[in-house]
Amino acid sequence: MKNKSIYIAVNAGSSSLKFKLYSMPEEQLIASGMADRIGQSLGEFSLKFNDEKYALELPIPNHDLAVELLLKSLIEKGVLPSFDVIAGVGHRIVQGGKYFSGSVLIDEQVVERIESLIPLAPLHNRPNLQGYFAFKKVLQTIPHVAVFDTAFHQTMEPQDYLYPIPYQWSTQYDLRRYGFHGTSHQYLVQELAKLTSLSPKKVITCHIGSGASLAAIHNSKVVATSMGLTPLGGIMMGTRTGDIDPSILHFAALKLNESHETIYSMLNKQSGLLGVSGMTSDSRDLEVAHLAGNERAILANQLFVRRIADFIGQYYVRLHQANALVFTAGIGENSGFYRQLILDEVKDALGIDYDVELNLKTRGKVVKLSTPSSKVEVWVIPTNEEIMIIRDTYRLAQKP
Repeated sequence: MKNKSIYIAVNAGSSSLKFKLYSMPEEQLIASGMADRIGQSLGEFSLKFNDEKYALELPIPNHDLAVELLLKSLIEKGVLPSFDVIAGVGHRIVQGGKYFSGSVLIDEQVVERIESLIPLAPLHNRPNLQGYFAFKKVLQTIPHVAVFDTAFHQTMEPQDYLYPIPYQWSTQYDLRRYGFHGTSHQYLVQELAKLTSLSPKKVITCHIGSGASLAAIHNSKVVATSMGLTPLGGIMMGTRTGDIDPSILHFAALKLNESHETIYSMLNKQSGLLGVSGMTSDSRDLEVAHLAGNERAILANQLFVRRIADFIGQYYVRLHQANALVFTAGIGENSGFYRQLILDEVKDALGIDYDVELNLKTRGKVVKLSTPSSKVEVWVIPTNEEIMIIRDTYRLAQKP
C-alpha cells in the first residue's frame, strides 16, 4: 500500500457524501462508502472494503465532519496506513457552464467560477463545493480536481445548444442547453470503442435511471443531448417532467394559486413517473404494477418509453444514422422489461433486431443484445462515473 498512489472520487450532495478509493494506475477499487443524512438529527456512515462493510449511525452535522469521519475511518480500519498515500481527490461538479470543456485542477479562480454558476445549479454546485472545502481543509498539499457533468457536452454547436429565446438572454445570462451525466456518456463511448470496430462511430447513449438523459455522439464528440439548462429538461424521469410546454408553469400557478417557485418544485419533484402513476417514482414497483394490469402504471410507462423513443428517433436523424444504441444506469443496465418496451418502439424504424430472451435476463453486465442481422448494434454497458473522475484526477495530478 505504501508504494501505491491512492485517489479518491467524491460526489458531495446537499445531505450526502459518496466516495470511492482507487489504486492507480491499476484502477483497483480499494474502498467505497458514503455519509448520508448530513445535517439531520441522526446520520448514517458506511465503509466497504475487503468484502466487509462497516456502518454506524451518529449525528453528522456538516460536510466537514463527514470528511473527518471518512478519513479517520480509513486509518482506523486499516484501509490506508496514513494520509501520505493519498495522491489526489477528484470532485464531481454538476454545472461547469460555458467555462469548462474538461476537468481542471482546482484553484481560487476555478472556485470563483463554480460559485458563479450556483444559480444555474443551486442544489448541486453549492454542496459540491462544500465537499471540496471539507477535503481541502484536511488534505491541503495534494491536487484536487474538478470533474464537470457538463464538460463532455461542450462540443455541441450553437444551433444545438441555444434556445429560441431573446438572444440577449443567452448572451447575458448564459441561458442555454448544457446537458448533464457527461462523465457517464463519455465512459460509454470509451468502453464501446473497446468492444466494437464501428466506423464511423455514430452512437446514441441512453443513461436511464431516476434521472435520465440521452446523447447523440459522433466520433466521440457530443452533437446533441436531452437535458438542458438544468436536469429538468429532456425525457420524462422518475419525478421530473422532461420537456413540456413552458406555459404549463404559468397556468398551473394560476389554477393552483401557487407561486412559480412552488410549481417549479412540483415539476422537479412530483412529476414524471411519480406524477402520472400517482404511486411511485421507482421503476421496479411500476414494472410490477404494470404487469399486474394497473392502468396508471401502464400509462406512466407508456409515456416514459414514448419520450425515450422520440429522442432516439430524433438523434438517429441528427446523426444521419446510428451505428450503436447503448443503455446504462439503474434502469438501462438492469431492466430488461423497460429495454424491451423501448426497443420495440424503435426497432422497425431503425432496423434493429435483438435477442429478446437475452435482453430479459441481462442485468448489470456488458452484453451485446443485437443479432448479426441488426442494422444498429444494441449494447448494455454498466456505467462507472467514479472511474472517469479518478482517471482525470490521476492524469492532471501527474502534471508538473
